[in-house]
Amino acid sequence: MASSAVDAGSAVNVQPILTLSGKIIAVTGANRGIGLGVAECCLLNNAAKVYSIDLAEPGEDFAAASKQFPGRLFAVTANVTDEASITAAIDKIVEESGAIHGVVCNAGRTNHKAALDFSKEEIETLFGVNLFGAFYTARAAARAFIKLNIKGSVVFTASMASYRPNKRVPSAPYGASKAGVRNMAHTLAMEWAKYGIRVNSVSPGLVRTAMTYWVPQQPDWEQQLKYYGGMPRLAEVQELGGAYVYLLSDAASYTTSIDIPVNGVIGTGGGWGGVVEKSMEAGNISGTHAC
Repeated sequence: MASSAVDAGSAVNVQPILTLSGKIIAVTGANRGIGLGVAECCLLNNAAKVYSIDLAEPGEDFAAASKQFPGRLFAVTANVTDEASITAAIDKIVEESGAIHGVVCNAGRTNHKAALDFSKEEIETLFGVNLFGAFYTARAAARAFIKLNIKGSVVFTASMASYRPNKRVPSAPYGASKAGVRNMAHTLAMEWAKYGIRVNSVSPGLVRTAMTYWVPQQPDWEQQLKYYGGMPRLAEVQELGGAYVYLLSDAASYTTSIDIPVNGVIGTGGGWGGVVEKSMEAGNISGTHAC
């Protein structure tokens, strides 16, 4: 494969304005939840097109966003755990749009329970989507950037669970998979810097998605959040978007190998799961990527 490393002496076109004007962005797992919120923020910041790469069928929220941004939001079906599938999706985007400038590796799964209770299949699913799927997506993107001679940006969705365990709602495999994502971002940033490719991550805390509907149902959830020093509310998915937009934009041309926690303080003290203790007993914390 042909490759072109960055000339260390070449001039840099510094972009002081935060915009994605003219950029083609792909976001995995963007048919709903955090991914769709990121896609909307990219479009609001003038991205030319955003592609959601997802296995799930687009729902009402995606349809509403498509109506809001006619001719700019698209869905591509692919399985991130299959490298050939995700590579074909990236190739299709390049074929349709002529380029790709940024990829958000967001597709993920959650499953919280005691370590002794996980089955082998559940562990493999978490690592397959969260870690291997993220790696396959990033590598497919990097190969496209190098082939097109584009100084692209890769942004991973990590998690505050990657920093420290949550004793109220534990998940050793989930936290480990997300810690692996953050570590991988550092290594890929180092390896791909010579091509001008930047690699970073964002670590969300508690975000209002289909996976966290039960949090406000707890009678003392606001008090719990205040007790642990955090903002007494959940984040809206769009509130994460600014971090992604910055990392995808040319304003971040010298920003690589970092993680941006978007957590309202929750997660820094190990107690952010206090508001979700009861939901573990109800078996509610399992499913698609929430935080």
